[in-house]
Amino acid sequence: MSIERVREYFKSYGMEGRIREFDVSSATVELAAAALGCEPCRIAKTLSFLVDGHAVLVVAAGDARIDNHKYKGQFGVKAKMLSPDEVEALTGHAVGGVCPYAVQEGATVWLDVSLKRFETVFPACGSANSAIELTIPELERYSGFREWVDVCKLPGEQQ
Repeated sequence: MSIERVREYFKSYGMEGRIREFDVSSATVELAAAALGCEPCRIAKTLSFLVDGHAVLVVAAGDARIDNHKYKGQFGVKAKMLSPDEVEALTGHAVGGVCPYAVQEGATVWLDVSLKRFETVFPACGSANSAIELTIPELERYSGFREWVDVCKLPGEQQ
């Protein structure tokens, strides 16, 4: 199970005890915010795309949306989300629990600047009912991200 891989991953840093599991689903931004009792914008959602046959994972704030023009400028292709069948095979995590840790080889992680507004954020931990609270420096360290990108727009911004 994906959450077990994530738990083992964080165990190597002595952080497995910080993973929170819920009796309710946290598979969407709204459900995760309700389970955690926080604002939806502080949920660090991991969006999965297909670029040149590989998974590209963009971790963004819960209120951010992909800006197609910015995305194409960054990755050179139109944004194409992974199908539900491709998600687990290419990321190592099922829909609802996709996260930037313990990902499949070949998958790359990118952090969107929409997250920099917050001291801490809540990414999933490999299941549809888990999360961990991380500071932005912790997210950088544990996600193994390639680089910060600006591929999203926030509510009220024009595309």
